[in-house]
Formats: sequence, structure tokens, C-alpha cells
Amino acid sequence: MDKYKAIIFDMDGVLVDTEQFYYNRRQDFMNSQGISIDHLKPSFFIGGNMKGIWPKILGEDYGKWDIEKLQKDYVKHKKNYPLPYKELLFDNVDKVLSTLKKAGYKLALASSSTNHDIDLMLEENNLRKHFSIILSGEDFKETKPNPEIYITAINQLGVDSQDVLIIEDSEKGIEAGVNAGADVWAIEDTRFGMNQSKADLQVSGLSEVVSRLV
Repeated sequence: MDKYKAIIFDMDGVLVDTEQFYYNRRQDFMNSQGISIDHLKPSFFIGGNMKGIWPKILGEDYGKWDIEKLQKDYVKHKKNYPLPYKELLFDNVDKVLSTLKKAGYKLALASSSTNHDIDLMLEENNLRKHFSIILSGEDFKETKPNPEIYITAINQLGVDSQDVLIIEDSEKGIEAGVNAGADVWAIEDTRFGMNQSKADLQVSGLSEVVSRLV
């Protein structure tokens, strides 16, 4: 408790094991449109959202598409295949958050996911009670790796950045946290080939976070 006053959590890949579900759902949509994403690594998609990456997906064909319609169709596809958040919740999340809060840490959630998805995850798993601040990348002009969402969370928590620990998993999220001036611990990736070298520490999971802090 000596080093940090607040902890900010990313959601996907940290609280809920959603990344593979996201990838499969995204690939199904792209296949239905005749679009290939084989030229992009799975880790490319992790930690951000779709709004700003259509140029990378479509490449030279970008100008041939109605991007606004494509984005709307993708959003509709996502709503037709909602995430089963109860099934995807990592073990002991409620206990971990409760333990950290009781130990005196201020807790916040800052995710690139939409407000709808964040609300759904929190409600289905009864986790809203743990967080004093909840932010979505949907509400910012640029999402991670832009650090704005984390800078905003730190300001709303009323603490200095050096007193904040951020729990992340993605390259984009780690970069955002570092650039916000906080320490960043990464939940170790063993599946997607993410570069987590900019994190201050890699941990095996949330239980290790608790064991190091409480």
C-alpha cells in the first residue's frame, strides 16, 4: 500500500477472457463481407477498437468501401452475437477487486470497449460496485495507445500518476498506460504473441497482483 493509491484496470484480457471470442466474431463478419484479415496479426486488434483501423484492414481497397455503412453493419453484427460475459469472467475477479478495495486502493476501469459492452459485463458479473470511475474508449476521440483515457481516469481519481498502477494485457494498452505516467503491470500473454516488453512487470494473473500488493 506504500507505493500506490489507485489501480486502473483494463477490461478485455484482464477481467474477462474475451480476446478469442472477439477474434472469431470479427473474422466471421469479415468473411461475410468478403474481406480478409489474414495479413494482420491477431495481436493487432487487441486493446483498441474498430473505428480507426479500417484503413489497415482494407489497404488499397479502402476507397472502394462505404466505411460508415461497414462500421454500422459491424456494430449490428456484434449486437447479434453478444459476449457471454459470465462464462468469460476470469477466476476470482470479484474476490480480487473486493480485497484490493478493502485494502484501501481506489479502483477504476478504463476500457476501449463500448459503453454498452462495459455495462453488460459489469451488470452480468455484479462488478460495478468495486469501481469509482468507469471510462469507455467510445467517449474519446482516439482510443489506446493514445493515453487520454488513462490520463482522464487518473485526474478523476484525484491522484498523481506516479501513485497509480495500471493492469493491462495489450501492446496498445501498455503503451497508453506508460505514456500516462503510471506503472503498468501486464497479465502475461501466452496465446496471441503480444509484445509486453514496455510493461514494468508481467504477472501470471490477478491473483498475483493481489499477492504483490496486499
